[in-house]
Amino acid sequence: MENNIEQFSYLFAIALIIIYSFSLFFIFLYSLSQLYLLRNYLNFKKTKKKLNPPTQIPWEQLPEVTIQLPVFNEVYVMEQLLTNISKLNYPKEKFEIQVLDDSDDESVPLTKALISKIKKKGINIIHLRRKIRTGFKAGALKEGLKSAKGTFIAIFDADFLPEKNWLLNTIPHFQDEKIGVVQTRWGHQNRNYSILTSVQAFALDAHFTLEQVGRNSQNHFINFNGTAGIWRKECIIDSGNWQADTLTEDLDLSYRAQLGGWKFKYLEDIITPAELPVLISAARSQQYRWNKGGAETFQKMIKKVLHSKKTPLKTKLYASMHLLNSTMFLNVFIVAILSIPMLYIKSRWVIFGLYFNLSSLFVISTLILFICYWQIHKQIYSSGFLSFIKYLQSFVVFFTLAMGFSFHNSIAVIQGHFGKKTPFVRTPKFNEKSFEKKLLKNKYINRKISKNTLVESLLVIYFLFGMYSAFILGKEGDFGLFPFHLMLFCGFGYVSLRSFIEGK
Repeated sequence: MENNIEQFSYLFAIALIIIYSFSLFFIFLYSLSQLYLLRNYLNFKKTKKKLNPPTQIPWEQLPEVTIQLPVFNEVYVMEQLLTNISKLNYPKEKFEIQVLDDSDDESVPLTKALISKIKKKGINIIHLRRKIRTGFKAGALKEGLKSAKGTFIAIFDADFLPEKNWLLNTIPHFQDEKIGVVQTRWGHQNRNYSILTSVQAFALDAHFTLEQVGRNSQNHFINFNGTAGIWRKECIIDSGNWQADTLTEDLDLSYRAQLGGWKFKYLEDIITPAELPVLISAARSQQYRWNKGGAETFQKMIKKVLHSKKTPLKTKLYASMHLLNSTMFLNVFIVAILSIPMLYIKSRWVIFGLYFNLSSLFVISTLILFICYWQIHKQIYSSGFLSFIKYLQSFVVFFTLAMGFSFHNSIAVIQGHFGKKTPFVRTPKFNEKSFEKKLLKNKYINRKISKNTLVESLLVIYFLFGMYSAFILGKEGDFGLFPFHLMLFCGFGYVSLRSFIEGK
């Protein structure tokens, strides 16, 4: 009997090691892909000065443009949104605003009143309402497209505030008739509001510089980011129009368009400011939507990508990694959960001691990401000792909170890969200029404590046990994973504590 138990324990340990190894290897591959994108990014920055800017289009020859504003219950930001969009510098006779309003609250009469005022200024603005919110955002965009007069369709979420010359700076890039989309970079109005907003800004900056430029500069597939970009209407229709079978309709349409031969243009220097989620519940809903939608789009598009005869092999490889980005969280969570059993396996079976040198892959992966993001930090801010110290702090906090979100995001990824359907949950906007006054009274805040939060609280205890294990294993302890478990303890502690506080 004892031999059977020992044999089973040994086989179980081997199974855990295989799963652990696979996740470590995936994380390592992801870090190598980021290193490749960094090389592309830095090379592009060197040659950028040699590139000729597009020829400016004479005022009278500018094409017709439709601005689509998909909104749902945005009472706090509608006034600033419509005021800002109505001030865009463009010929009024070639400029149309569609307010795609699926709201069902008191924002509807407010929006109607604001639209009425803007119409009096001679601006062509339309208030489109649907009886049934079919397809959520994708459905609203598709419905608006039926009556859109513009040759080009610009899209802005409710919290995005483009500069006056945004259209004049983006439209000239469509002189290349193969360009289907021009995407601009997101800015962050409330980057320094809290630890949570600073971490989100850190992650988004990496995406909008390292990843978008790194891919686009080598003609690899990138994605329209759902807002602050402009489409050629013909491209949308030719690519199958907006579809609501994933939570990331923007990523889905982007891949269908690029597989169809359309080119995307990313403009790093045009920044469109927006509001970052200031509450943990809002950040959760946004992260859930992005990560689940990414997994759904992978399942929908990966075969088409790999079987595409027009797509180069290198682009297929990096498209695959792009579509698997959200799956990184699942692998990080697997490594985190199994890291404690690995300590005990190493302590019990000396034969596996050499294997644990493979754990250094995680350290190497982290170091690669550290180097990549430091290069981006230098591009956006500055180099120098003080800047490096600030970056070091930001990276540690970012990495810690990313781990804290890993369970929540892993659930989203698993559901996405296995096809579980869930509704599109909007990210509530607050209008950060008056946020403090509106926080307690904000009707869109979800104060319900989710089941995930309870699990995250248990994970705090679990990784506290992991830190304790470092002291009791071996003759002198085993502290190799202690920093990792400390970050996990802090990350899950922050996420669960903030969730409980906001739920009160």
